[in-house]
Amino acid sequence: MVDPLSEVISLLRPADVRAKTISGAGRWGVRYAAYGHPSFCVVTDGACMLQIEDAAPLRLEAGDFVFLPATPAFVLTGFEAVEPEPIDPAIAAGQMDAVHHGTREGAPDVRLLGGYFLFDSPDTALLVDFLPKRIHVRGAQRLSVLVGLVRDETSQSLPGRELILARLVEVLLIEALRAAPGDDAPAGLLRGLADPRLAASIREMHREPARLWTVEQLARTAALSRSAYFQRFTRAVGLPPMEYLLAWRMALAKDLLSRQRMRMEQVAERVGYASASTFSTAFARHVGLPPKTYARARMQDRGLDH
Repeated sequence: MVDPLSEVISLLRPADVRAKTISGAGRWGVRYAAYGHPSFCVVTDGACMLQIEDAAPLRLEAGDFVFLPATPAFVLTGFEAVEPEPIDPAIAAGQMDAVHHGTREGAPDVRLLGGYFLFDSPDTALLVDFLPKRIHVRGAQRLSVLVGLVRDETSQSLPGRELILARLVEVLLIEALRAAPGDDAPAGLLRGLADPRLAASIREMHREPARLWTVEQLARTAALSRSAYFQRFTRAVGLPPMEYLLAWRMALAKDLLSRQRMRMEQVAERVGYASASTFSTAFARHVGLPPKTYARARMQDRGLDH
């Protein structure tokens, strides 16, 4: 059976993870500017407060896991009033593997492992478009085990490190998204997949993206009327069915153009267009570049323009 969530993560092609230990004691607080890269943190001991831009404060406790698909500005503090120290995440990312905030005496009040993911894909916007802005999972033992493996692997330079980290990141992402309460999630792919009827139609779109789907056909796979299906899908996923299908087709097309030297007619056929010219027009409208220009730019980015 096709698994849309796994397909989205696989298309992003996780390549690496950068992580560091963070601790805090006494009066401390840091304010991170928006970063954009998908990031995560897991609390290994103690507790702290997380204030994400435009969201209510969140108390984090040992065992909590937070995943931010497109990291916005946020504040991390202890429980005493303090003016947070501003931090540029782009600079902090290249610094030491362990960071301590606040007083140095005594044991820390909280310990976390925090980091971000790197993807070998230009389409990390998929995470933003299809997933909630914040995922908070409490007490998931499997996630703790996976994060521990990531921590161990990042602290060593053993043969095969990059490959193992890429696979661990892929599993970690899927496990975090699977553990999140989809029915309570904001509009997006998770919420759509939490609805069994909508999930059936989403799986069909992913199974046959080139098929000339209509809303009526997709509604039948969900055992709903056309109007009921359209409203339910749009409310849950945040996009009308055909817009979601277009976004997925274009994500697939970008991957094919980036990864494989396929003729334009082949790419068009793979994503449901009868001709290369029709596909080229739709791609340019959606992406902002003609497919040949996009493919050339991606080849240059990856050093394959010879």
